[in-house]
Amino acid sequence: MGTPDQSPHTLAPGRIGAAAVAFFALAATAPIAVLVHVVPAAYATGGGPLVPIAFLAAGLVLIVFTGGYAAMAHRAPFAGAMYTYVAKGLGKPAGAGAAWLAVASYQVLQLGLYGLTGAAAAPLLRSWLGAEAQWWMVAAGCWLVITLCGTIRVEVSSGLIALLVLAEGAVVTGFAVANAIDPVAGGRTAATIAPSGVDMPVLGLLLAVALLAFAGFETSGAYAEEAIRPRRDPGNAAYGTVLAVTLLLAGASWSLAVAAGTGQIAALARERGSELLFDLAAARLAPWAVTLGRLMLLTGLLAAMLALHHTIARYLFALGRERVLPSGLSRTAVRTWAPRNASLVQSLAAGVALLAAYAIGVSDVAVLGRRLLVAGALGVLVLLVGTSLAALLHLNQVPDGEGAWSRFAAPLLSTVALGVIGYLTVRELGPLLGVPGSSALRWIVPVGVALVAIAGALHALLLRRLRPEIYEAIGRGVVVVPALPAPREPSDERQPGAHRPERVNR
Repeated sequence: MGTPDQSPHTLAPGRIGAAAVAFFALAATAPIAVLVHVVPAAYATGGGPLVPIAFLAAGLVLIVFTGGYAAMAHRAPFAGAMYTYVAKGLGKPAGAGAAWLAVASYQVLQLGLYGLTGAAAAPLLRSWLGAEAQWWMVAAGCWLVITLCGTIRVEVSSGLIALLVLAEGAVVTGFAVANAIDPVAGGRTAATIAPSGVDMPVLGLLLAVALLAFAGFETSGAYAEEAIRPRRDPGNAAYGTVLAVTLLLAGASWSLAVAAGTGQIAALARERGSELLFDLAAARLAPWAVTLGRLMLLTGLLAAMLALHHTIARYLFALGRERVLPSGLSRTAVRTWAPRNASLVQSLAAGVALLAAYAIGVSDVAVLGRRLLVAGALGVLVLLVGTSLAALLHLNQVPDGEGAWSRFAAPLLSTVALGVIGYLTVRELGPLLGVPGSSALRWIVPVGVALVAIAGALHALLLRRLRPEIYEAIGRGVVVVPALPAPREPSDERQPGAHRPERVNR
């Protein structure tokens, strides 16, 4: 419970540890959704053994990135996370652009996950109730749960998310083990891990796919103010999340090739698509295990949406505290210290977007959801590049005891690697979005990402001109007190008999 002297602009300090922060970040990556919707598409392109290798390579790049990320989190343990880091390293306009891009990207990711929940719930509803439900019914139920959970104590939310993530990880691991110990004839061979040749265009596409699949691991920084060790837990959680996701996705994707056979995995993935994981499990496990896997897909999507909700709310809270956005967003609940106003605003925004999708008659929400996920993940990738570059500049311009690895080598290497993968992602947007090369979406998505970041930077420049005290506080993680109007000079036009001050000549 809050104390009598609690500031209304304070998050609950010391409520969650590094493990709880890691569970929030793990949930946001939705690994089971990646295995169901992303990995089959990667195999269908003919990636073969390169698919698990691509996840390992992406994980290595992000481990290197986390060196600089953890150092920045240590210096700026604020809920604004990457917004704060970019502001410190690249300037306040760039920081505001990062803030806008972060909020927009996480919102788009959450909406994309809403689009996948209907498809995930349909088999369960048919099996259990013999009923069909429209996508918007399932989305509305998830929205209600997320809205209610968004305003409760952070440690309660972390416990719920930890339970869902552990169950999801256990089921995915069980499926992978079943595939590995019962391979198709000749499936467990060196060919599943050693490609005979490397198709460079396919490799570029797979690297883009793999890195986008990690989107969400970087959300650990948003919980710094509520962590037991604010300067250490976010960085440690980011390391743990990257390691866990890398092992889970690389191992589980390899097990699919073992279960299907190296020569058959591409054709089977094209034929079965998002059912590939469950079909291979059905051939080796009892029917209830497959049903459990489908349930974990649904709960995994719910956990990811809830984790993204908490992240967006904390970004809005940080922006409200600095008055970059309305200050009401930074007010927290008295009993829970949760960012209640920011949480409710985020729920309102998601609800309006879902209502708009229903009103215009969106039918194939699964396809729309996957495209939204690609668009949101591209925005996160741009944020990672900006954060890495900011770390390289800030940590070296203002050294404060960091070693050469975290201060220079890690940010430099990750900036180059993430920049290359960013280029590959933009180049391969057509296949990633599932559209032909002539589709307007190939340029609408990157242009949209750029426009959001530019709009945020222009907002900062406007603040510099009109509200300099707010501009100066961007990225500092402090409560901005509105400047009082300057006292008016005494006027000579006074009422009769009023005393007029004497002029003093010096």
